[in-house]
Amino acid sequence: MKVTQQENYIIVKDEKNDVIGFSNYLENEAYKSIEGKNIVVDILKYGELTLEELLSYLALSNKHRSSDHSFVIVNDTINIDLVPEELMVVPTLLEAGDVIQMDEIQRDLGGLDEF
Repeated sequence: MKVTQQENYIIVKDEKNDVIGFSNYLENEAYKSIEGKNIVVDILKYGELTLEELLSYLALSNKHRSSDHSFVIVNDTINIDLVPEELMVVPTLLEAGDVIQMDEIQRDLGGLDEF
């Protein structure tokens, strides 16, 4: 796994060629080292994915987002209409950064409601 640090998130990228294996690796082995950060999962290199392959990231996405951190998948071939609401999938790394920035703003504003 290759990790690239950005200002307020990390990009994780598979160095092998198994999209489902990568989701399992992230969830079961690498998660301790990346939890607590906003995560962008770069799976652009796989090209066209099946919904089943994409759904292999659902449990990890739900777990991570429940801790008030963003989890964004980058793939530019999946039909976005097939993707469940629980998964955030965008076609470019730039859009992933924008989504995380918007999530951060929403969390900051949501925290203001408590006062």
